[in-house]
Amino acid sequence: MTPTLSTPALVLHTTEYSETSVIAKVFTRQLGVRSYILKGVRKGGGRTKRNLLQPLSYLDMVVYVNPKTTLNYVKELAPHTPTFTHSDTQAINNAVVFFMTELLYKTLREEEPDQELFDYIVGALEQLRQPLPAMHAQMPLLFLLRLTRYLGLWPRDNYSPHEPLFDLQEGCYKSVGETTIDPATSLLLHEYLQVSALPYPESNSRYPQTTLAQRTALMNRLIEYLQLHLDGFRSFHSHEILHTILN
Repeated sequence: MTPTLSTPALVLHTTEYSETSVIAKVFTRQLGVRSYILKGVRKGGGRTKRNLLQPLSYLDMVVYVNPKTTLNYVKELAPHTPTFTHSDTQAINNAVVFFMTELLYKTLREEEPDQELFDYIVGALEQLRQPLPAMHAQMPLLFLLRLTRYLGLWPRDNYSPHEPLFDLQEGCYKSVGETTIDPATSLLLHEYLQVSALPYPESNSRYPQTTLAQRTALMNRLIEYLQLHLDGFRSFHSHEILHTILN
């Protein structure tokens, strides 16, 4: 008999499979990123409802573990926490979650368990449950920057008056360079790096005082930074939708 394992999981992506099933790519706390077949999800009256598989849904799963295949089945599945309840921030929540999901889907590698990262993502989702739109507007940048630490790409914060320009290729501050970004955005990155280095979650009073245009400029440069340093991270669009919703 194939052994089973219980693990919390976050949904990253789903793909239709056969006439009634789906394949769900999930980030599990115990096994890292895995893909599972869920039978009957697309069939009316099925035991598992499709709405449980929304982006970054937090689930409790019992999965079969067959080392001879990379595509196992799910034995049991249930929601771990309820969905967002603050209707006044729902549009912002959805945009931020969509951004987080695409970012994780395109950066996390297969079968690399990281329980600390899993717990950080869950904590970020819990913050989104608070009805604080100002905090939600700051979260995408802070989430991305903290994720770079887990990916081994944390920018070196050696900012100084003598080296005030962040170099996207080198990942540190320099006085001059072909891949450096403008002084204002470099300074803003330094301010966000300082906040991101604080114990999580940080105080709202520590957030840099910024406009949407400033945050957009920094986000665009950070996406370029990831594109330079991560294979397969060429096409990324959810930050553009995010900026439209936050405007």
